[in-house]
Amino acid sequence: QVQLVESGGGLVQAGGSLRLSCAASGSIFSINAMGWFRQAPGKQRELVTSITTGGSTTYTDSVKGRFTISRDNAKNTVYLQMNSLKPEDTAVYYCYAVQGSRISWGPGTQVTVSS
Repeated sequence: QVQLVESGGGLVQAGGSLRLSCAASGSIFSINAMGWFRQAPGKQRELVTSITTGGSTTYTDSVKGRFTISRDNAKNTVYLQMNSLKPEDTAVYYCYAVQGSRISWGPGTQVTVSS
């Protein structure tokens, strides 16, 4: 089982930036991919971005050009740099890790963007 801990959330004004971190520990071998989902109040959880062990990345259309995912394999940590934040980015952001058919989740970190 992989344990994931997010950090870096908070309150920021529209146009500002935040960087989220997700540190993985435990049985981290054979992690295929990591990334971030988010869930806004009253909405379904949506996939924001992912990165594979090989470095391939995907982004949902609404964050392309504003968010960047990266990983430090030595630190078993994934980062999400969020720039030009908008009020609609307000959500709880959840880190996840995929190992074969198993998905592990972090507890989430709140990101609030004020207008």
